Amino acid sequence: MPQPSVPLERIAEHLDAVLRTAEVPDYPGAMNGIQVEHLGPVTRCAVAVDASMRTIEGAVAAGANLLLVHHGLFWSGVQPLRGRFYERVRRLVQHDLAVYSSHLPLDLHPTLGNNALFARALGLEPTAPFARFQHISVGVMGDADVDTATLADRARAVAEREGGALVAVGMAAGRRTRRWALCTGAGASSDTLREAAAAGVDTLIVGEGPHHTGVEAQELDIAVLYAGHYATETFGVRALGAELERTFGLPWSFVAAPTGL
Repeated sequence: MPQPSVPLERIAEHLDAVLRTAEVPDYPGAMNGIQVEHLGPVTRCAVAVDASMRTIEGAVAAGANLLLVHHGLFWSGVQPLRGRFYERVRRLVQHDLAVYSSHLPLDLHPTLGNNALFARALGLEPTAPFARFQHISVGVMGDADVDTATLADRARAVAEREGGALVAVGMAAGRRTRRWALCTGAGASSDTLREAAAAGVDTLIVGEGPHHTGVEAQELDIAVLYAGHYATETFGVRALGAELERTFGLPWSFVAAPTGL
């Protein structure tokens, strides 16, 4: 059977269309789309949460020449091509390894996105958007009738499987979750807590958040499950790897590089 061979531009056009890259606003450092080109064509893909030396080396070891990530190379903004940043770029060029990144477009996708997939992994069915950012909503929300401790156990299992740990706030004995909201990654903020309270949410599920959100949440009588930034954002890149396999027949592998956060 011949090895798949697909031009990088064709893959990027497909992903940009599926993810609506041009339509979805994002933070300046996200730089969604192709971040690094290569001579190509693509013969194997590696997917990872972050573009780091660990994941670059993992992609090289897997024989990939496309690395697809959620957090790209440029989160720190413009920086000189020196030190660790130079080493990342040098390894990419040395191994003809392209990089494609998708941040918020991947977070909010209804079938391939981190939020929808994490919700379903917890046994929850999204019915409404949540976590407003500019003119979009990044997260999801829905109704349920489940013991909050049971929901926390499910979130803990995901966190531990991905190399992290769950932190739960506001877990009173006998508490039940009847309206939940979810935003992966850095999903807990004063804004999302106010949005949750206004929507009648009793349980907020996120990746991480600052200390003050735990204080505010208890005053609002909202239980918060902090399942880890990394752990809640492994879903989308895996889904994109499977999407490229379905569409182009490209083999792919996931490069695990948990931070514990």
